[in-house]
Amino acid sequence: MADALSVIPAAVLRNLSDKLYEKRKNAALEVEGIVKQLASSGDHEKISAVINLLTTEYTFSPQANHRKGGLIGLAAATVGLSSEAAQHLEQIVPPVLNSFSDQDSRVRYYACEALYNIAKVVRGDFIIFFNQIFDALCKLSADSDANVQSAAHLLDRLVKDIVTESDQFSIEEFIPLLKERMNVLNPYFRQFLVGWITVLDSVPEIDMLGFLPDFLDGLFNMLSDSSHEIRQQADSALSEFLQEIKNSPSVDYDRMAKILVQRAASPDEFTRLTAITWINEFVKLGGDQLVPDYAEILGAILPCISDKEEKIRVVARETNEELRAIKAEAFDVGAILSIARRQLGSEWEATRIEALHWISTLLNRHRAEVLCFLNDIFDSLLTALSDSSDAVVLWVLDIHACIAQDLLHFRQLVFFLVHSFRVDHSLLERRGALIIRRLCVLLDAERVYRELSTILEGEADLDFACIMVQALNLILLTSSELSGLRELLKQSLVNPAGKDLFVSLYASWCHSPMAIISLCLLAQTYQHASTVIQSLIEEDVNVKFLVQLDKLIRLLETPIFAYLRLQLLEPRRYIWLLKALNGLLMLLPQQSAAFKILRTRLKTVPSYSFNGEQLTRASSGNPCYQILHHSGSQITEDGDLDQDNGNLQNGINFASRLQQFEQMQQQHRMHAKSQAQSRNSTTSLSKEGPKAEPSQPPTSDTNMPTSRSSRRGLGQLQI
Repeated sequence: MADALSVIPAAVLRNLSDKLYEKRKNAALEVEGIVKQLASSGDHEKISAVINLLTTEYTFSPQANHRKGGLIGLAAATVGLSSEAAQHLEQIVPPVLNSFSDQDSRVRYYACEALYNIAKVVRGDFIIFFNQIFDALCKLSADSDANVQSAAHLLDRLVKDIVTESDQFSIEEFIPLLKERMNVLNPYFRQFLVGWITVLDSVPEIDMLGFLPDFLDGLFNMLSDSSHEIRQQADSALSEFLQEIKNSPSVDYDRMAKILVQRAASPDEFTRLTAITWINEFVKLGGDQLVPDYAEILGAILPCISDKEEKIRVVARETNEELRAIKAEAFDVGAILSIARRQLGSEWEATRIEALHWISTLLNRHRAEVLCFLNDIFDSLLTALSDSSDAVVLWVLDIHACIAQDLLHFRQLVFFLVHSFRVDHSLLERRGALIIRRLCVLLDAERVYRELSTILEGEADLDFACIMVQALNLILLTSSELSGLRELLKQSLVNPAGKDLFVSLYASWCHSPMAIISLCLLAQTYQHASTVIQSLIEEDVNVKFLVQLDKLIRLLETPIFAYLRLQLLEPRRYIWLLKALNGLLMLLPQQSAAFKILRTRLKTVPSYSFNGEQLTRASSGNPCYQILHHSGSQITEDGDLDQDNGNLQNGINFASRLQQFEQMQQQHRMHAKSQAQSRNSTTSLSKEGPKAEPSQPPTSDTNMPTSRSSRRGLGQLQI
């Protein structure tokens, strides 16, 4: 210090700490001249003493004016050193940097000014302090004093110029510094950081793209900033990087893809759009590099397909199609199935449909692998059958049909389908017709109905079995998809295939008298239909039965039963048809609409085919009440005379079938009585209790659980 005092006059030192700026400035010029002389004589020891004096006595002084004078003095000393300043930077720069955090804003301002002048002198040699300077500038960019901010911006521009022209700048050392600041929320910090990213990326010698994964998330975070300017700057930087990615042969897609997946779920619309746009480009450019990330990418795309913003939906759909078009063998089928299964629970229909589309795609391409994960997705696929969207249900059925191509999975599907209907009757009501009809198209109607019949034949829940059979019967009678099955059944008496189908369905159709009667009319086994009708007892003919009968009478007037109505033109040949229809008429209340419909139809039956020996008219004169008188023989369903009472036709043992029907109906009656007794035992004693039951006894023909209204019958199933 003594050396410094010997070369710097006391007046200069005094003016250096004066409160007036002009005096401090003049004193600094004196210091500059002194240092310049010392440098020319090569006396660096005294130069170091001068710098040390300015640092300890001035920049670290408790007096603000001293600190200001010290900063001006250090800058002046650097200017005096000129080209030799580099060897003294270790003494000069640290105290200036320390002053950036001074409590006095004017001191911070002078620190910016001092460092600016120092940087202009030393230029590239300045780089060794870059990280410390960058940190200081980052803080000053958000300074509370506008003058300090302005001075910091000037210094920042100079430092950027120095860095861009320097070959000593280390991007590897800078990136950790940048990365730890990228998630700051202060808008001034963000603007400062984006500025530096843009500048460094513009330098050809600096590979910012290689380090993009380190700060990409921070840039995306800025897209949702409240400041339009910051959002614009971040978007501009991202657009530039995306363009570089398109032109670069080597890109770390994997690390960035994980960031994009997270940002695609951002609550900010602009962030989602940018992320999904990047993902779209990555899928096009990444190729096999992105195979390990396809599942995560799909998880980001599917929700965006239903985004409220149309631009996002369009890009998401395009990306989804691009991804599906890739036929990589290294697909992680399990991971993609897991994503698709999760998205089946989405509230948006479009997302659920695309999730199912992916499952279908994987089934077609990697069937064996998908079947290995079948247990993981099967329950979700069954649940999806209850979806509110018909389009979703149809996709689910297509997938189920694809799975059920082999016998084992086919039986498993039908079994679980019946189970689903059993535990959720509303599913049968709302979706039963759609599900059964679609499966019949996809898996062959006869195969589906045979399997369903086999399962229902041994169904322990008799109430459900009755409901299910009635539903299947209605679908059989009305659905255009089952026209082939109906045609086959019409040939039951002449075609072995038709006979086998009739016998197969008969076993389960026994759960419902009306279903059996409908089946017999469809199969043209009219004599057996008449026998079944006459076998019904009082307990069978209840309100529910009559509601179903009403539906059948109306169905008889539809085009499906046109053949049956035309057969009435030959009453002599189809006398058992006439007898069966008259039997149904006798079961209907006379005031019902169905009674009037059927009676009107029977009145149109021509009488010219009968002679006096064959029929007698009822006392009322009504032609629909006709009684057959044919001695020694009976007319079979197809009009031929038959001496064995029609009990065995085309290999069908109708006597055995009737016994099978009666046994099943007896089980239903016993079950109904058991339920009635159970209800009575839990009902409090009342006058109406025990006597109210016989009026509407639960029977085998209930087509809904006993707790539901008896009016919800065959017609409730949606076709």
